[in-house]
Amino acid sequence: MKVKDIAAAIERIVPLELAQDWDNVGLLVGDAGRNVKRVLLTIDVTAAVVSEAKKLKTDLIVSYHPIIWDGLKKIMADGPTGAVYDLIRAGISVFSIHTALDTVAGGVNDGLAEILGIENSIPLGDYVDTPGPPMAGTYKLVVFVPLDAVSKVSNAVFAAGAGMMGNYSHCGFAAEGTGTFLPLAGAKPAIGSKGKFEKVPEMRFETIVPGDKLDAVIAAMRKAHPYEMPAFDVFEQCNPGGKLGLGRIGKLARPTRMETLVKKIKAATGAKAVGIVGPRKRLVRKAAVCAGTCGKIIDKVIAAKADLYLTGELKHHQALAAQEAGLTCICLSHTVSERFILKKFAKQLKKQANSITIRVSKKDADPFRWENL
Repeated sequence: MKVKDIAAAIERIVPLELAQDWDNVGLLVGDAGRNVKRVLLTIDVTAAVVSEAKKLKTDLIVSYHPIIWDGLKKIMADGPTGAVYDLIRAGISVFSIHTALDTVAGGVNDGLAEILGIENSIPLGDYVDTPGPPMAGTYKLVVFVPLDAVSKVSNAVFAAGAGMMGNYSHCGFAAEGTGTFLPLAGAKPAIGSKGKFEKVPEMRFETIVPGDKLDAVIAAMRKAHPYEMPAFDVFEQCNPGGKLGLGRIGKLARPTRMETLVKKIKAATGAKAVGIVGPRKRLVRKAAVCAGTCGKIIDKVIAAKADLYLTGELKHHQALAAQEAGLTCICLSHTVSERFILKKFAKQLKKQANSITIRVSKKDADPFRWENL
């Protein structure tokens, strides 16, 4: 696979249109036509990560934070552009996903909401338009199959690439009905005989198909289907509209004590310590989350009367505002609130590009060390 193929696979998981307009996402360093065998995932591209990438013979680094934020006037071996210089010399490309991964369904903020047990969460702010109008060239295949052949046909189309919806595979629906047909001269019916009107119990089976897999899925369906002339329909999927954005807020599936939530947070994110603002002991019924730095959203969290706000970091005046409002805030440190998602993203990318080796960086780390002095 080439860099551009991996980029396309990433964008099927994380559409870059979901990034904030101030962000810098996409292919930031490298050659889109370069062959890729090894990919390294990281939050930040530091000198240590670049050194690790070189030792692992990495072709592409997929970073959460952009390695380039603003326009560069020069790239030198020393100083703040040293990592970029080193990457170019080593022929290692860098692709950034940042706030697109924050915003996308199943991304960083949904991951934090899941840790707390928030149900039916909604975004807090910094809204972006959902990509559309077509859903990235997505189609629905509907095919009518005799009952004893449903498993064979459905398994064939799933194997060809149908049925993927976010973090779920083999997604489909089936409903039983009656199919009718009359074989005419020249027909070779799998069921019934020429000149005889037939009524056959059939299943209407439907599933979602990405545009680049459509031809392969239809071919697999035809091959697995017992009928000489399978009846099927293909519909292009349209985006129903709506907004996505940063952060999430909602009620917990069941009220939970703070002590229990802190244990869950530390286990899921690997946090060694947390900063807590506001009441330490309370029963949490409603909570909000926002990865990284989302302090300006805190006014909405306070207005919504949430009990808990889980984030990466807060400014001093924001922490004071939360304290005065009686809102409990847990700050994990900026990158700790984000790093946990890399393992999940690695699995998603592997499904899209299973011929490449994907590793999560072992040198990527929180720049802060929390110590008792």
